[in-house]
Amino acid sequence: MLPPMLRGQRSIKKNYGDSIKSMALSIIVSTTAEQVELVSDVLWSLGVVAIEEHWDTDHEVRLQTSLGNDREVVRQVLDSLSWSATWTFCEVDENVGDHWRAFAKPVLVGKRLVIAPHWSSAEQIDEVLSAVDNSQEALIITIEPGSTFGMGDHPTTMASLLAIEKYLVSGDEVIDVGCGSGVLGIASVLLGARRAIGVDISPASIEVSCANAESNGVADRWSVSTDALEQIGSSARIVVANILAPALIELSEQLRRLVNPGGFLIISGVLTQNYAHVAEALRPLREVDRIDLEQWSAVIFAHE
Repeated sequence: MLPPMLRGQRSIKKNYGDSIKSMALSIIVSTTAEQVELVSDVLWSLGVVAIEEHWDTDHEVRLQTSLGNDREVVRQVLDSLSWSATWTFCEVDENVGDHWRAFAKPVLVGKRLVIAPHWSSAEQIDEVLSAVDNSQEALIITIEPGSTFGMGDHPTTMASLLAIEKYLVSGDEVIDVGCGSGVLGIASVLLGARRAIGVDISPASIEVSCANAESNGVADRWSVSTDALEQIGSSARIVVANILAPALIELSEQLRRLVNPGGFLIISGVLTQNYAHVAEALRPLREVDRIDLEQWSAVIFAHE
């Protein structure tokens, strides 16, 4: 059984994964005022859906968010924070992690994509639809993130969706690396892809993304795997990877392999002013386009 509180920081490695059973977890990250925005962005980019700020002094702040009970999600978050922050996590009532649902609302991405929580009311969706470009038919994608993270409203996800919409050709095959709730792959199919394949380290992604594909009417064109990328034998014209820079670098060789000649790799989860090291790792793929949202970017690469 996991102790009520477990602490860690950059120099500490703990076998926390084996201790995580069925409790819900909340992580509290202690950082400085100068680093709070960066640490928050790391958490948001991983797909958390709510962050509470607790200012202890003018210079010290604690950020708290729910992680659910998926051990792979916990590993991913702690690995991403290991470079900069001191963290604590503790058991919480599972229902506490669902309080954010009352505040989640549908969002418009671009001119016609509407990403809506599965529990959205008709009135909430209609309000967003009123802003859709009248010259185009709206595409409504409903998402239940479950314990996977990935509601679809973070700038990295929205930029990825815009890139997919721009570069996808009807009949394409799409590979979504780090698919989470499946929002990018499902959107690809609704935009005209022949099929989409999701890959994620979290077993929860299989159940959640398949349920989302079913509710959006594309279950027959969606599949998902927890296999390592080197075990994925197929390639695709569109490969999208909305994951953080360290993972992009680690997986760069496999990402290059997955992209067909004449195809495109869409990466996100990178800061607009700080992705040169990722681009270098992806060579000889070359950058051909970039879509910026806030301080995040979706960067599009192609073969020479």
